[in-house]
Amino acid sequence: MSAAERALAVLAGLIGAAGVLLAAAGAHMAPGRSLDQAALIALVHAPAVLAAAAAVRTGLLRPLPGLLAAGGFAAGVLLFSGDLAMRAFASRPLFPMAAPTGGFVLIGAWILAALAAATAKRNGPAS
Repeated sequence: MSAAERALAVLAGLIGAAGVLLAAAGAHMAPGRSLDQAALIALVHAPAVLAAAAAVRTGLLRPLPGLLAAGGFAAGVLLFSGDLAMRAFASRPLFPMAAPTGGFVLIGAWILAALAAATAKRNGPAS
């Protein structure tokens, strides 16, 4: 496992844990304050980070764009969910336009993942 893959796996675990914490906070501490959306984004993208890193390892994704996509998932979640959480708990944004920027980063990461898959070298049994 490369250092990048290990770092992404650690980030995925932390993002998943944050997603569960955000869901619990949304249910108990700050209902109606966008924490459900923050939790959803985190919980959807934590496994996406792991899957992208694993797909690079198996050759399903080209390495550089695949790892960049996985990193984009992590960065997008930190911006999007982080901004919603900051607004809920501190009544101020992470920084202006953090959530929309995170959303655009996530969209770009998904497109990059698709390109990484479309341009991956064929290996293994012919299909």
